Amino acid sequence: MDFSVKKLASDAGVFFTRAVQFTEEKLGQAEKTELDAHFENLLSRADSTKNWTEKILRQTEVLLQPNPSARIEEFLYEKLDRKIPSRITNGELLGQYMIDAASEFGPGTPYGSTLIKVGEAQRRLGAADRDFIQSSMINFLTPLRNFLEGDWKTISKERRLLENRRLDLDASKTRLKKAKAAEAKAAATPDFQETRPRNYVLSASASAAEQELRVAQTEFDRQAEVTRLLLEGISSTHTNHLRCLHEFVEAQATYYAQCYQYTMDLQKLLGRFSGAFVGNATTQVPSSGVSPSAATIPVVPAAAGPCNPSASSLTFTEVSPPSSGTRKARVLYDYDAADSSELELLADELITVYSLPGMDSDWLMGEKGNKKGKVPVTYLELLN
Repeated sequence: MDFSVKKLASDAGVFFTRAVQFTEEKLGQAEKTELDAHFENLLSRADSTKNWTEKILRQTEVLLQPNPSARIEEFLYEKLDRKIPSRITNGELLGQYMIDAASEFGPGTPYGSTLIKVGEAQRRLGAADRDFIQSSMINFLTPLRNFLEGDWKTISKERRLLENRRLDLDASKTRLKKAKAAEAKAAATPDFQETRPRNYVLSASASAAEQELRVAQTEFDRQAEVTRLLLEGISSTHTNHLRCLHEFVEAQATYYAQCYQYTMDLQKLLGRFSGAFVGNATTQVPSSGVSPSAATIPVVPAAAGPCNPSASSLTFTEVSPPSSGTRKARVLYDYDAADSSELELLADELITVYSLPGMDSDWLMGEKGNKKGKVPVTYLELLN
């Protein structure tokens, strides 16, 4: 018990001494040991690395999981060292809703069958999103978080120890300076010989202060070397984060490539069956006297991308397929023929088109070179 009391008193004394030294430094009443320029640069670089790593980590978490409540839930699971439950993505949920709706409306109807196709594509997009999130969390976020919760905490601890060693060193310098000043003052007094016992005490006090200063200097130098080595390790941290950044970009590129492929496949799939629902929904057939071929048909351009970079929204224009004769048409975007009766198209090429008696108004006959076949009107821009 006595030992604990003595240790507590000693620690309290050290803390008080450091507090006094720190206060006098702030007031300009005491000198402060300055670190060299290289050491200061290492400290500044470490602080910048920590601050920007925190910002990048937080914003990447927002990018991967925009829902704040979900982020908090995942954080709590992680802190409790429990497995984060698998969460269905918004795309997968939307796809499931579409498929369920198709079951109620009738999967054999034009609307129901299209809902199934779009729903399945949305589920694939959602699965790709989940894979991207998991990959990014493992290969990018985890290393950043490990640095902040591991290496940086160690660096911060050693920096605090270094600051305490510096305060102890400067306090020792101050005590030695005061002891030597008192000794010099005593030596200058006229009754120096008569006060010899007192001078012995002053000399012993100065010697003790010098010994204390040597010990404080040794501890400060040792701690400064430990801290410097840790700070120089920030370069290795940058190298590790650079590798993780490359992996994040690769995962992101894979994700967007999958999304593009899924949506293009869906667009082509819907284009083959456009006559089954688009024409039925928008074709206006007069009661008499007008050929069905003069019906109003919407032209839906492809989504923005390599095939049609200028398209950004759905627009509708009236196209009246000719009942006889031929016209030139420009292909809006690629079309893969479903069978031998259809003509394969490439974006921006010019073809000749015409209609045949009794032909579905959503289709025209197309010719390019010696090839001939049906082509969907929605893929064409008829030229005058």
